[in-house]
Amino acid sequence: MAFSSLYGSSRVETGMQHMSESVFVRMCEIVGTSQQVTLRRETEDIGEMVERRVTPNDRIIEMLSGSMREGFRLIGSDVDRMFWPNNHRVIMDTSQSEYYNTANTTLILSDSSESPPGFTLLQLLTPTTIEQVQSASIRMNDRVYISSSIYRQLTCSAAMPNSTVHGPCGSGVLGGKEYDTAFCFVCDFWPLSASSWTDRCHTWPNPEVVDDIVRNGCHFVAIGHPLGPHEKEEWRLSFSQAEQKCVYAMNHSQFLTYGLLKYFLKEVINHQSDETSKLLCSYHMKTTIFWAIQQNTLPHWCPQNLLAGFWVCFKLLLKWVYKGICPNFFIPQNNLFLTKVHGSAQNRLFVQLHELYKKGLACLLQSSSIRSYIIDVLYNPRAFVCTDESVMVSEFDYDTELFNEIKCYDSILTANLHNNMKCLYAVEQLLNSPLTHYQVAMLQKLTTSTLQHTAFVLHNMYTNTSVNKQMYIADKIYCHMLKLAAKFGCISDILFIAMYYYKTLRYREALSVIKMTKVKLAQPYLMYNGCVDRERYIEAVGGQSWSTKMRQAVAWDIYLDRLINTPCYISELIPEQQSALQKRMPMLYIPVFVMLHFLDFLCYRHIDTTLSQAALDELQVLVHHDQGLCIHDLQRDISWEILGICQQITGNLQAALYSFQQSLIQYPLNNIQTATQSRIQDITGAAPHE
Repeated sequence: MAFSSLYGSSRVETGMQHMSESVFVRMCEIVGTSQQVTLRRETEDIGEMVERRVTPNDRIIEMLSGSMREGFRLIGSDVDRMFWPNNHRVIMDTSQSEYYNTANTTLILSDSSESPPGFTLLQLLTPTTIEQVQSASIRMNDRVYISSSIYRQLTCSAAMPNSTVHGPCGSGVLGGKEYDTAFCFVCDFWPLSASSWTDRCHTWPNPEVVDDIVRNGCHFVAIGHPLGPHEKEEWRLSFSQAEQKCVYAMNHSQFLTYGLLKYFLKEVINHQSDETSKLLCSYHMKTTIFWAIQQNTLPHWCPQNLLAGFWVCFKLLLKWVYKGICPNFFIPQNNLFLTKVHGSAQNRLFVQLHELYKKGLACLLQSSSIRSYIIDVLYNPRAFVCTDESVMVSEFDYDTELFNEIKCYDSILTANLHNNMKCLYAVEQLLNSPLTHYQVAMLQKLTTSTLQHTAFVLHNMYTNTSVNKQMYIADKIYCHMLKLAAKFGCISDILFIAMYYYKTLRYREALSVIKMTKVKLAQPYLMYNGCVDRERYIEAVGGQSWSTKMRQAVAWDIYLDRLINTPCYISELIPEQQSALQKRMPMLYIPVFVMLHFLDFLCYRHIDTTLSQAALDELQVLVHHDQGLCIHDLQRDISWEILGICQQITGNLQAALYSFQQSLIQYPLNNIQTATQSRIQDITGAAPHE
């Protein structure tokens, strides 16, 4: 493992420490400091906490899983999500049925008597109302079981249209990002087959984490063991939630070692040979670091020992490949190598890994991301390496990170007023518990989105009441909610007030709000779409609270919910919302500057046609000539669409036709093609009568 041939043996120990520190610094740059990782986790956790409290019993629960949930934000990583019906529960023993009300909960029994370790059959004990579960039900030995293969096929595209089956998941690409969605079932009990895991947890994770993991049970994902007797019917036990808690229990050096293993796999191991490049995956790396930490092979995981920790893991991986056995961390009898790393493929992989092993830590020089940081220490062995995380990342970078995370979990999508009230109540309850500054900022934005949504829901519900006084009072309440939301939220949230005024025919009031928003969006320190003048931003809001920064210096795109029974914010976009609804996508994503000019145009056409045309001209210049500063490439579909709608309203059908045609050839992020094609048909049909 030594670099003595490169270094000189007398300075090996000091050199190793400096090299470890240098790689630690590099991994902090790639993966993030401990504060950045904590920020990502806590904003996601608090958002999920609210969503869980709001989700009705008969709805689907959603959970972010995989590396994103663990706190990684690596380029090229896919987004993993798990979904399960909230009113279905797997039990391990029929005696556990007493904990459930079978009137509103479907019970499923795990029967692993004939399955390999880590796999099971799922017997349907009580009736289900979910169509996919009914369709996946098969009869074996006078009992009803849920077929994993049928269920997987039926749910593959349930979360995202046009997904393809990949393992237990539906996979695809959205907005240039790969995703995996797994529809599964949840169990509130810890499986007996994983009981040995709790016995092994002497020092890590600590007892509180172990208790929390056991208390939260496990999941069952739709894939069988390829060598099992019932491959098409079997389900695999998934410990995704437990794994996430174990990763949270790592110290930062351990987490960065995990990240280093991921990069080593991607940039070194998988570049050895095409034949063996798919044999190992990041899950094997995670399993390796789990076992290495729990076996206490390295007493002290710290920046100075980072490479020693990596080497411990690499040797363990090499041993597993040699034996052809990679024991699942929770159920060791489940060999993760069984159907992939065996025979001649195993031999080739071992030879390649052993060649890397013979090079010692010099094998890391093959990693393009790490190489220069090792070489720097080799040439300057006495150079001081600062591992103080507090000086690695600036205030500005932390702000950017936080606001990006909040933006990704912008709102809890609720389809009715009752759930909106539950969401606000959940936020209120959480505010009475200990919260970090990150979580407070996240709850602030969730409150903003919920208030906006609630105001429009209420307006849609009570807009036709015949009592003028009641309408007046209701209108006051809605306006107050939207103004309150604007105080909590960022600059772009002010536009929801303008949308409401436009919806209620108060065009001058709307224009007044739009004018104020324009001024705020024109500030030189504005943070939008990751673009901002760092110096001016810090000069304007540096040192202030995140709440103040969000209100004064941050703008996001406008997200319009489009679930069934949710409000229509702008009637001119009804076809687009309906088109997207058919594709089961949750929102319309509209660039804030496009929405600004759109509202400007819509309001002025009722007041001043000259100013209306001026607003349309500004929108046209923006859509035609923006280079990604105000309109992200992924949002050009809706931007061209909105420009076309405005042109269609003014009667410039030729220009509108061109805009709609441009919308069709953009990346279909918003899934509005049906609406676009319908608008094109209206124009081409109307053209002869022009």
